[in-house]
Amino acid sequence: MCGRYIDPNLRGTEFELSEIKIDPFPRRYNIKPTQEVYVLWEGELTCARWGLIPSWHKGTLKDWRAATINARIEEAASKPSFRGAWRYGRCLIPAGGYYEWTGDRSPKQPHFFSSAGNEETLWFAGLMSVWNDLRTCAIMTRAANDTVEPIHDRMPVILSTDERDAWLAGSGDPELGAGYRVKHYPVARFGISDDGDELIEPV
Repeated sequence: MCGRYIDPNLRGTEFELSEIKIDPFPRRYNIKPTQEVYVLWEGELTCARWGLIPSWHKGTLKDWRAATINARIEEAASKPSFRGAWRYGRCLIPAGGYYEWTGDRSPKQPHFFSSAGNEETLWFAGLMSVWNDLRTCAIMTRAANDTVEPIHDRMPVILSTDERDAWLAGSGDPELGAGYRVKHYPVARFGISDDGDELIEPV
């Protein structure tokens, strides 16, 4: 599961915001489903609504109520909601980190996850679907590795450089992202409308 994450820091990268053809977001530290997010699709950094809507959906935006912010890499190829995007909509979703929660009762304890290595940007495997000219996307998830498992049993599919190319080329290997190492620490509890870099300060 990945239900909240933060924008990547694109300053000084090949995707420097001053050089891309989209309006940049002020960096967000509490991205929520249905918001516009950065997506690398067909070689360009663009934006899409987080929460995939398959191209065959005939109703309105409000009619689509399925939970499609995440897609399991083990089964997305056979799921009607994701099948078309699995074949034709491979993308990458950059992030500066993400959150998971522990505890049986509310308020639960949030934990912030980021790369355990030198790279600042996490590249999530993603699926893109264009519905009624609206770009929509989902983040792929997989079984947690040992760096995540103490907190949660699932994790985003976070790709190394070689794996990014394989994913975009159509790989269905369920082991993609299995070796990616992350670190985590608890952060202060925050609300749905809270934002700012203080959200990722350790407590």
